[in-house]
Amino acid sequence: MDDLDPVIHAQARLRIVAALATLDPTDQITFPRLQELLDMTAGNLSTHLRKLEDAEYVTVDKTHRGRTPVTYIALSRRGRRAFEDYTARLRELLGGAS
Repeated sequence: MDDLDPVIHAQARLRIVAALATLDPTDQITFPRLQELLDMTAGNLSTHLRKLEDAEYVTVDKTHRGRTPVTYIALSRRGRRAFEDYTARLRELLGGAS
């Protein structure tokens, strides 16, 4: 299991990436909606998103809707590929466990 991506392998980050992977590659989700879906505190979600952003697995787009700040999160192409590789490797490991 040493060859599983350590950035994704942490439970909270795996949940984030898995949730984002369900979106169409061109779609984004707002920070509050992702927070609600994952039932995470804002601080915890922010910390894990920063780690994913540093690895270039997610994009974080801060903008405004009118006068209200809005943060959009999306899985990057690199992040999608990393998640696909991660799940493929997990399937290999689980296939060999029988």
